[in-house]
Formats: sequence, C-alpha cells, structure tokens
Amino acid sequence: MQILDRRLNPRGRSLPNRQRFLRRAKALVQEAVREASAKRDIRGADAGGEISIPLHGIREPSFHLGQGGVRDHVLPGNKEYRAGDEIPRPPGGEGGGGSEGSPDGSGEDSFRFVLSREEFLDLFLDDLELPDLAKRRLVEGADPGWQRAGYQVSGSPANLALARTMRNSLSRRIALRRPKPEQVETLREEIARLEAEGDDPERLARLRLELEQALRRTQRVPWIDPIDVRYRRFEPMPRPVAQAVMFCLMDVSGSMTEDMKDLAKRFYTLLYIFLQRRYKHVEIVFIRHTHEASEVDEETFFHSRETGGTLVSTALEEMRRVVADRYPPAEWNIYAAQASDGDNAAGDSQKTARLLTDVILPVCQYYAYIEVGRESEHGMPGFPRGPTDLWRTYEQLVAAGAPMAMKKVRHRREIFPVFRELFAKRAQGEEAHA
Repeated sequence: MQILDRRLNPRGRSLPNRQRFLRRAKALVQEAVREASAKRDIRGADAGGEISIPLHGIREPSFHLGQGGVRDHVLPGNKEYRAGDEIPRPPGGEGGGGSEGSPDGSGEDSFRFVLSREEFLDLFLDDLELPDLAKRRLVEGADPGWQRAGYQVSGSPANLALARTMRNSLSRRIALRRPKPEQVETLREEIARLEAEGDDPERLARLRLELEQALRRTQRVPWIDPIDVRYRRFEPMPRPVAQAVMFCLMDVSGSMTEDMKDLAKRFYTLLYIFLQRRYKHVEIVFIRHTHEASEVDEETFFHSRETGGTLVSTALEEMRRVVADRYPPAEWNIYAAQASDGDNAAGDSQKTARLLTDVILPVCQYYAYIEVGRESEHGMPGFPRGPTDLWRTYEQLVAAGAPMAMKKVRHRREIFPVFRELFAKRAQGEEAHA
C-alpha cells in the first residue's frame, strides 16, 4: 500500500522549510507572539496573524575564505582622527540609531510573516503546565494505551519481529536438517581435490552424490519460510488519566472598574485557551461573585455586566458546594484561579481565610490569586496606597506554607508574563509567590 500526501503547503511555501525556520528563530518569534497577544482583545487572543521579527534574527551563517596574518587598510577621506584616537558615540545612541529614516531612502524593514492558529498557540503556550497533576484514575472514553501482547502471523511491516522470525527460521532449518553452507563448501573443496589427484573414484562418486542431495535439500528447505514470519501484536489497554477541574473565581463587584475587569478577563481568557489546548480531561467551572456568588456559563462569565457589593467568602462557599457535588478530591486534581481588586467587606477577610485554610486549600493542588488594579494607582497625596486587606490576608496564608501563588497586575502588557510565571514548568517544591 502506498500513501500519497497531496495536501497543499500553506501559501505555496515548503512546509518543512517553514518549520525549520520557526525552530531556528523560535526565541524571536515567541517574543513577537507575546507582544502581539498583549494588544489583542479577548475574542482574538487565540487567533493566528501577522507578526514581525528583526532581520538580524533570520540571517544565516556563511562560509568564506579566511584572511590570515596582519592586514593594513587605507580608508580615504579621514581628516580628523589618527591611530589610537577615541571616536565619540553619535548623539542618536549606539550605532547612530534612532527613529529618523535613512537620508537616501534606503534601509531594512522587519521580517513579517503570518502564523497559523496552530503555530501561534504552540508558541504561545510553550513550557506551560498545571503544577502537581498527580491524581489519576480510569476514565470511560479515554484514549487507550497500547500494550505488547505477544506475536501474530500477520501484520504491518513496521511491526515485523525480526529476532523472533529468525529464531523460528533457525529452529525449522535445524529440525529439517538443512545443510549448512559450510558443509556444502567442504564437499565441493574435497571433490575438487580428488578430481585434481585422479585417484579413489569410488569416494569421488560418493561425494558427488552427497553434494547433489545436499543441494536438493537446500532448495526444498528455504532459509526463511512464510511460516517463520512473526509480527509484534498490540492490544488496547485502559490507562489511568489525570482528571482536573479549574475553578475561575472573578470579582465583578462595584469596586471593580471596567479596566480592572478587562485585565481579569484577559487573564481568564489565557487560562481558558491554555486548558482547552493542552489538556483533554480538564473541566472549567466559572464563578462570578459580588455580595453573592453563583456558577455561570462561559458566555455569562466573560460578558455579563452585573455588579454589586463585595463578599469574597461567597465565591469560596460556592466553590465548596460544587466540589462536594461533582468533584471528589480523591479522584480529581482541583485548581483555582481568583481575580480581584483586593477590596472586601469589613469582617469578611477572616471568614475568607478560614474557608481557605480549612476547606479550599486542603483539597487544592494549586491556588493562584491575581490582584488587578489601575496602572497609576495611588492613595492620597503623600500617602501611597499600601497592600489591600485581601492581599495581607493571603500573604499570611502563604507565609504559613499554603500552596498559593500571588501576583499583581496593573497593565494588560503584564498579563502574559504573570500568566507564564504562574503556570511555567518548575521543579518539585518550587513556589511562585510574589
């Protein structure tokens, strides 16, 4: 059977060459992807698109003849400097660069090209993972694992068991007494010697008969017979998979401005794309809260405009209810990501701390807290704003060894670095506290 791949390469270019280019310029492309993602809205965060990288990042090395020894150069037009003089740096910065164009109209633009959605997401989510994804169990409908299950007499050439085939061939040749090549060669040498000497014709006739019988047996007993061939056999086996659930807790109270909500939604958009892209068995639970909390669907979570007071504990109570109803901690890896401006009703911070310490954190593999704020946030003149009540509460839990990570975000360009820091691959036991 022959398989012909007739798919068209994107935009008429060679797909293998494109992939080699992406691997070679991966660091520059990743940086360009991060910058592009910071400028996108929520709905277009996972789309492909055009990006640009500096031309110096795509230059290839070249071989040329070396110039050995000491060489002197005469550069015409120099009326100001002598050997050993120091040349001052141009006022435009190193190399005379700047935002001004070339006086003669020449120059080099950045290298621009288009990334597909798959390429963009692969670079966007590189080296990210859910930490401590340990609990595993058998799940119906999960992709089975394939396990070796002996040998069979038919199969794909790729599964040919060469060692077992040759073993069967050797056993059959020994059982049927197939003459060895060394025995046939010895008979021929002995016949040739007797023919050259011209004596003992009886022995010569006997040896010729033995050689004829050996050659006939060799033809009847082939070196490899179809009955010798064996193929490796594989059987699907159910395998345990790691099930996880991510709780997204977002504050939508009146103290959260539209800019703050936009920052929180951008973070959750990245988290949603990351989970949907990298994991097959991860469920996402969306919880919005004001002075009361409720589980909502994806559309309501990202686009509803309700508002109200602030009680953080209500979100944790709703999370506890959902865990008790649907996600047994013994079978599920439970994660939570909370976004808030740090404000909370008076007296609720203590209840929030108790819920986290006694109920939520004992069943969580990882808890991430993102505190959003204004880029130019400050208090009264001469009195810079200190940590929020919620931040101080969580700091005490982290200091006590709670499995939490805390980060502050003031501008949308900070979303991606913070997200990567929270979910980057790390060594066992390494923390991501602020």
